[in-house]
Amino acid sequence: MNDEEIEKGVTSIVAEVTELDEKEIWEKRDANFFQDLEIDSLLALEILALIEKKFKVQIPEEKLVDITSLSATIGLTKSVLAESGK
Repeated sequence: MNDEEIEKGVTSIVAEVTELDEKEIWEKRDANFFQDLEIDSLLALEILALIEKKFKVQIPEEKLVDITSLSATIGLTKSVLAESGK
């Protein structure tokens, strides 16, 4: 799976959970989820669960604190995929 597929997949998940447009989410990829996009911890958990399901990986719950923006979430997803050899 290449970087673009990961970026599109994670962006799609965040857009679905937040009910925002993918283009808008991508433009705000460095915006803080909690302060700027009003994503709470439950929505962050949902994003984490959907990423695990889509990419067939396990992400430890303590990594939830790393989900602070779309860019950070994409980075986390890429590193988890690399660690799992996918």
